[in-house]
Amino acid sequence: MKKTTILTVIIIGILILLAAFLLALKSSNLQPSNYPDLFSYTKAICNKNNFCRDYKISCEGKNILKISPITGATIKFSPDWKDPRDEETIKKGC
Repeated sequence: MKKTTILTVIIIGILILLAAFLLALKSSNLQPSNYPDLFSYTKAICNKNNFCRDYKISCEGKNILKISPITGATIKFSPDWKDPRDEETIKKGC
């Protein structure tokens, strides 16, 4: 009987803490909707030797905040390979 009571109190305590956390998160000012201009995307950038690496580009509006290489996301194309993307897509910023 004591074990059941203790277990019930622990479960109720956990549920109360979870509810409090969710309410705090909901009322927080850190919700993504408060920062509509923050976004990120990935982009392959290739050099003149057709070695391409994927990068994560973080933006705020039209400003680039950070460009980070993605580990392991690289490829080396043959010398006769031509990038099929148009110049505007290749040079796109935020």
